[in-house]
Parts: sequence; structure tokens; C-alpha cells
Amino acid sequence: MEISIKNFSAYTIAALIVLIAGIIFYLTWSLRYNVWTDVGIYSITIVLVLTGVLGTIISLTLEKTEEE
Repeated sequence: MEISIKNFSAYTIAALIVLIAGIIFYLTWSLRYNVWTDVGIYSITIVLVLTGVLGTIISLTLEKTEEE
């Protein structure tokens, strides 16, 4: 299986939005409360970032099926 930009779809966009949301969430929370090492924030950020990364990879590697 190859990662192909030809498979770019709405699922890829959704995964990238979740990835960016995770990064922005961590940065804004840390800047606002000046807390850079918090287990609770790490747990939320990890879920968002991993979902975004894995979702992007999966959506780009899936082969499109032709409907008959």
C-alpha cells in the first residue's frame, strides 16, 4: 500500500482538522495557564493528534473502489 495524494478526500480533511485542533489546543492551554507539563492536557492532546495522524494515513492509503 502506498500513500497517494490522489486519495485526498473529506476524511483526510477531517483528520487534518483534528490534528491541527490538537496542536492548537495544547499551545493555547499552555500559553493561557502557563502550564507546559500537565498529564490531563497531554492525554487530550495525544488522542487528538494520534487520531489526526492515523486518520490521515489511513485515508490516504485506502484504495478507492469503483461503483458498478
